Amino acid sequence: MKTIGIIGGGQLGLMIAEQARLLEVRTVCLDPAADAPAGAVCDDHIVGRFDDPEAVEELCRRSDVVTYEFENVPGEILIPLCEKYHIPQGYRPLYDSQDRLREKSNARDHGLQTPRFAAVDDEASLRAAVADMGLPAVLKTRTLGYDGHGQLVLRSEADIEQALPLLAVPCILEEFIPFDFEASIVMVADRERIVSFPIGRNVHRDGILDLCFVPAEVDAEVLRRMKSQSERFMRACGYEGILAIEYFVRQGEIYFNEMAPRPHNSGHYTIEGATTNQFRELVRYLVGQPLEEPRLVAPTVMKNILGQDLEAAERIAREPQEGVFVHIYGKSESRPKRKMGHITFVGMTAAEYARAWADRFV
Repeated sequence: MKTIGIIGGGQLGLMIAEQARLLEVRTVCLDPAADAPAGAVCDDHIVGRFDDPEAVEELCRRSDVVTYEFENVPGEILIPLCEKYHIPQGYRPLYDSQDRLREKSNARDHGLQTPRFAAVDDEASLRAAVADMGLPAVLKTRTLGYDGHGQLVLRSEADIEQALPLLAVPCILEEFIPFDFEASIVMVADRERIVSFPIGRNVHRDGILDLCFVPAEVDAEVLRRMKSQSERFMRACGYEGILAIEYFVRQGEIYFNEMAPRPHNSGHYTIEGATTNQFRELVRYLVGQPLEEPRLVAPTVMKNILGQDLEAAERIAREPQEGVFVHIYGKSESRPKRKMGHITFVGMTAAEYARAWADRFV
């Protein structure tokens, strides 16, 4: 029986481990928290820091193949291990996604349309970029930003002054795209083929994904272009394994926003809403099994459960209903805006969700 090592023990590691078990594959995770969610499902759990070379190498020694469930694995640790152990996705997709300037440049250089952007390191370069690009624009830290952290929309001179503390670290200024909606695609690729999951339309609240509606109610030609250009990009970059890409869509134009070389929050709907799911196909890739082309089971809505939604989600879990699937991640501490679970509503449209369920949450 093969063993997958997972760098990270959060909810993504938990769901990878759940699917691995169904495929009779062992898992071991590395996480600094003794009560990390994945630890409850994995066959083994190494308690250690992601920046501890000995802990990461111990995970590699105990595994036949290694993957990661988050982007911020230190490169100076992972790069040499890619040469010694079987880490089939390699370091490159992580490297390309860890710096927003590098990520945007890589997307543009491989054929994707991006918002205009410029590197910003101090007040002078910020003001020069604003003068060239105009306002509104979005200032973001180049590294470690997620779920709306490390970014600020600039609409006026006062916003520029307010943004100056962000320049304590290298930043990027991006053109503000007044998009009609955001959409995302999740793909899994081996050397033979790429399988793509149905594209979802995403709704954010306070910079965090709130809802994903699948299928995205978008012109079919836009979806076709998004799928084909995403697959071309993945091949052009030489990426294998799993990749999620978020796009802004405005009047039929598609703009690359960001990518993640791991399972994606917007793809959680696939567990019940598709014939196979993002975690299962990642496991298949990792252990060398043939990939399966996914199909949508029915219109599906995925609702993110943050700390403020947890009590409502637990009430729903105690009231079983057909087509409603509640996932609670088992995190020991609940707090506002922390991802605590998700609910998938299979056989439901966006309009039906708005009528019957939206008012159940804060």
